[in-house]
Amino acid sequence: MASMPEDYVYLDYAATAPLCEEAAAAMAPYFVPGRANLAVGGNANSLHASGRAAFAALEDARKSIARDLGARRPDEIVFTGGATEADDAALLGIAQAAADERRRRGAGAFAPHVVVTAVEHDAVLAPAKRLEAQGFRVTRLVPDRQGFVEVRALEAALDDDVVLVSVQAANSEVGSIQPIAELARVAHAAGALFHTDAVQALGKVPVNLQELDVDAASFSAHKVGGPKGVGALYLRARTPFQAYAIGGGQESGRRSGTQNVAGIVGFAAAVRATCAMQEDEAARLRALRDKLYAQLGAFDAVEATVDVEPGSRDFLPNVVHVLVDGLESETLILRFDMQGFGVSGGSACSSHSLEPSHVLRALGIDADRAHGALRISLGRYTTEADVDAFVAATAKTLAWN
Repeated sequence: MASMPEDYVYLDYAATAPLCEEAAAAMAPYFVPGRANLAVGGNANSLHASGRAAFAALEDARKSIARDLGARRPDEIVFTGGATEADDAALLGIAQAAADERRRRGAGAFAPHVVVTAVEHDAVLAPAKRLEAQGFRVTRLVPDRQGFVEVRALEAALDDDVVLVSVQAANSEVGSIQPIAELARVAHAAGALFHTDAVQALGKVPVNLQELDVDAASFSAHKVGGPKGVGALYLRARTPFQAYAIGGGQESGRRSGTQNVAGIVGFAAAVRATCAMQEDEAARLRALRDKLYAQLGAFDAVEATVDVEPGSRDFLPNVVHVLVDGLESETLILRFDMQGFGVSGGSACSSHSLEPSHVLRALGIDADRAHGALRISLGRYTTEADVDAFVAATAKTLAWN
């Protein structure tokens, strides 16, 4: 097992957050070995006592998450193996079901149309491309230079054939927060369903699904201090949907596969904790974000990728994104790592790609500048001392020849 110094400063929360105390405590009983594990560790689909105990824990977690996210009913929460699966299921399952429903109603000449943005996570862009291969028309909205999707741009893209619109709640790279409620209203007025990838928003900004008025939303446990390999798809009641994972009929037939009860219980505990502290924690992180932007901006070689005014609530409170002149992301990441700091160049899912970020390209940033992208993302265990130490390390990194 690779070791890590105790004083290592982790600044890559947008990729994953360390497991929080609440999730670890909630999951602990599930990792007791042997016969003692049967008290909670049965298959939640079995009828015997061990299975019933697991099922009860599963449904308690479902109720808890539904309550914390502002869903109307617990059964609107579908547990998945992560946010990528939730995004895939939403794009493919809703678009296909909505198109079939439209055809059954006798839509006449109908070419099903899906609208996404050019800055979505690949978990949305990839299924959108698959839909395109299956005959759907796909429009990819380009945001403005600051990463925001304009409502009028969505209005202009909508037509009589649109069945689904998917817009992320917040961008994982530059932190732009989208006006989801307003975008959903416009989509609904055109007869389309609306999905949002809310992975980065949860715990950083208020998320109330009824107030947002979306038909579907994707979430991930490990972004809020829960375990990896667990996620959820919010699917509003009566939303057309064709199951993406089939075979066992679990999750009311919407996602087959034996549920990871231990992970789901940890997920619920992490969501409960992060929602309870969200307002205070966002204010604390916002102050650290602003300090970091100000101090990094003092270096001639460093430029903020987007214009984040001090105190701004238009961007995530925990994400700082800069462009470094003369150094590539991979070099920067390794130099910081050698000094004991964990940062990234962008989405962890594309960290092994040598291509510049599709998000930065969509913002109009040329390839040379985009290759010097650096993302610093803060979280629950980040301190002001960590930020100060990172700024000092930046001076050394830039002077390193």
